[in-house]
Amino acid sequence: MEDPVDDSFIQQVNRNLAIAHKISRVYFIDPDDREDVVQEMMYQLWRSYKSFDGRSKFSTWMYSVCLNTALTYKRKEKKQRLDPIGDMHHEIAATVDGNKEGAITMLLETIRDLPPLNKAIMLLYLDELSYDEIATITGLTKSNVGVRIVRIKKDLEVEMKKKIKSIEDVNI
Repeated sequence: MEDPVDDSFIQQVNRNLAIAHKISRVYFIDPDDREDVVQEMMYQLWRSYKSFDGRSKFSTWMYSVCLNTALTYKRKEKKQRLDPIGDMHHEIAATVDGNKEGAITMLLETIRDLPPLNKAIMLLYLDELSYDEIATITGLTKSNVGVRIVRIKKDLEVEMKKKIKSIEDVNI
């Protein structure tokens, strides 16, 4: 006989599994690291599920656990090993002219370069969470979230324009 808590947890995680993959994609370049951190996220979600009290949506709680896990994993990773040269040098993204996938890849690469908190805020914003939900997950005030989003969007716009310009210069 299966435990209804187990079934409920599995169903909710499966409905929101994209959260873990989005976070891993933004925080980690290497596919093996992405896979490892998603596995760690699932473990941390399972371990802390009994503390989920339902005051927020499951997806909000899951974001919080997954973001914290990714940040902790990233800190441990930096302490344990030096980044190989290949990870330090980003490949030039595909030309954006009409290529939606190339534009998304370039945006994710640009977001990946943001400081950890700004990276988390932007990821949550792009996933269309409300300012209240973002504030709950990050521990910031709602107004601080709004101010940061405006600033981050401006920074991303500048960086994206630089990347597009460098691609155009290479293609000339």
